[in-house]
Amino acid sequence: MGALGAGLATFVVMSMTKPKSDQEWRVALVSTLVGSIGGGACLVRYLGIQHWVNDVFGMVAMLALVFACGLPAWGLVRAWFKFLDKRKDADLADIVKEVREVI
Repeated sequence: MGALGAGLATFVVMSMTKPKSDQEWRVALVSTLVGSIGGGACLVRYLGIQHWVNDVFGMVAMLALVFACGLPAWGLVRAWFKFLDKRKDADLADIVKEVREVI
């Protein structure tokens, strides 16, 4: 059931913003799936709603949570790619320095 929510999240976000390259597509796909499944599982555990699995409507609600957890993962990956794309001529030390300044 969680895989369905993760797959739907991946489909929706990739339909909204098409990745520029195959490499970006693969990274975004994995990140969205991991964000959905891992984030959804953590959220279910944190909220203590594991017992919802015993009810059909509870399973649907958990599916929606898993779906929702994939969307921020996609956004973070897209932002990271955009950040790195603007600094493609910078070396790693310059990028780390700039990130530290922002944080």
